Amino acid sequence: MIGIYEMIRIDGLKFKEMLQGGAKALEMNRAIVDELNVFPVPDGDTGTNMSLTLASAVREANACGSLLIDEIALAFSKGALKGARGNSGVISSQIFRGFAVALEGKADLSPKTFAECLKKGTEIAYSAVTKPKEGTILTVVRAMAEEAQIASKGKKIDFESFLKRVIDAGEEILQRTPDMLPVLKKAGVVDAGGRGLVTVFDGMYRTLIGEELVLISGGKVATEESAPLAAPSEEFDPLENDYEHITFQYCTEYFITHLKNEVTTAAINKYRDYLMTIGDCVLVIGDTDLVKTHVHTNHPDRALKAALGLGELDGVKIENMLEQNRKIHANDKPDKEEELKEYAMISICSGEGMANIFKDLMVDTVVEGGQTMNPSVDDILKAINDAKAKNVFVLPNNSNIILAANQAKELAKAEVYVIPTTNMPEGISASLAFDSDSTPEDNYENMCVAMQNVTCAEITHAVRSTRMNRFSVKEGDIIGICEKKIVAKSQSIEETTLDTIRKIAKDKDMLTLYYGKDVSEDEANALVQKVSEEFDWLETACYAGGQPHYFYIISAE
Repeated sequence: MIGIYEMIRIDGLKFKEMLQGGAKALEMNRAIVDELNVFPVPDGDTGTNMSLTLASAVREANACGSLLIDEIALAFSKGALKGARGNSGVISSQIFRGFAVALEGKADLSPKTFAECLKKGTEIAYSAVTKPKEGTILTVVRAMAEEAQIASKGKKIDFESFLKRVIDAGEEILQRTPDMLPVLKKAGVVDAGGRGLVTVFDGMYRTLIGEELVLISGGKVATEESAPLAAPSEEFDPLENDYEHITFQYCTEYFITHLKNEVTTAAINKYRDYLMTIGDCVLVIGDTDLVKTHVHTNHPDRALKAALGLGELDGVKIENMLEQNRKIHANDKPDKEEELKEYAMISICSGEGMANIFKDLMVDTVVEGGQTMNPSVDDILKAINDAKAKNVFVLPNNSNIILAANQAKELAKAEVYVIPTTNMPEGISASLAFDSDSTPEDNYENMCVAMQNVTCAEITHAVRSTRMNRFSVKEGDIIGICEKKIVAKSQSIEETTLDTIRKIAKDKDMLTLYYGKDVSEDEANALVQKVSEEFDWLETACYAGGQPHYFYIISAE
């Protein structure tokens, strides 16, 4: 078999099959990867998030219809970004963006080129995370990239042996992740994101050599499922701005297509920097395949000349904003001008009751999502664009959604403010601090301050046995979590809830309980009665949240 692989490189069709195999392998093993995700709560969603991300990538790759390896990689990368869910999903999308960048203009994939792909993917993935943490998926992809660089140099190596070395390096560092993150060591698991990534590449390897995909646990052969075929659409929209105080006269926008082979990401960044010297409201989005530009400038000719240095121009539009301003003052607005409201708020939450609470607080749009089902970048972006507002405030309400929200912010046409709320009570407190008469900057600051005044706890059940924060937890135990730590456990929902309140409510004045879909109104009222008796200094309220997974979400202020 080695002799065969010495004779060939990976073409576009085989590469697409490998990508499909990697996505299928992860889908088959997502429940196993989910179980490894024990921090901060043993409720696992990493496998699900990564699998949904790659499913979107496969749909886009299948829809592009090309057999060229660089076009397949680009489509896969765009699909991954649009479908990215959770931190691990977003990071995975950036890893495969590295493949798209490194494969640009390439006709096939050699071990050397594959090493370049992993190196670029590692760089982009690390840059996407504000504070990279070792012992995670980032560590695993870096180790694989380093081994790929070594294995691809020197004597000629067949692709099969090369890829096996890369995967083995990933597996080796994966087994060491518990030594890098104490919480993994306490739980007795490896990093879930890293496990998912190695699973993807193992699926690619098995597809390459013609072996059936397997379950991680014991190597049991599983049935493959075909990947979906539909692909979502992507929109590039120009920024909107008011025209009251015009420094730069001409609103200039266009696409740069058929970028020159020598154009790099660094060149695009340099082009963006130049536009900022000749105007404002600069928006440059895309990659070395397609770039959308928007700029307000007094010298559109200079902007166009700079763009021609990168590639061809298409869809050029130049509008005189002074003339538009005259029409506005004359109550003769341009025919196609769309009225935008000043503000909009978007909240991500789960549960009908929670959704209604946010709507009562003047949140314009509620996007369904939560601990076990994170919305994609495309979901959040659509909500932002549909809000039709100049300034949009996004409440992620989950730490695993913040990165995806920030990715959507970069693609949105509006001015977007991501309030880094990590739970729904923080989101509620932040939304209460919003003032339509204040500036966007003041609202952002006030909302961020307000969310910090909330202590949140959640009551759920453990999906696996583990030991954390001096608690020995068995599968099925009812646990109370606060600030990513287990603070209470028992076999009773009521007992665990009361014990959790004892831990968080000592110096608080107000307590709010949101009961989930698995708790009846009578049960909630009975609990509130006991809370009122024991914690008589607290002003206590209770609402039907309807959220799945959590019996109660507790807010103490």
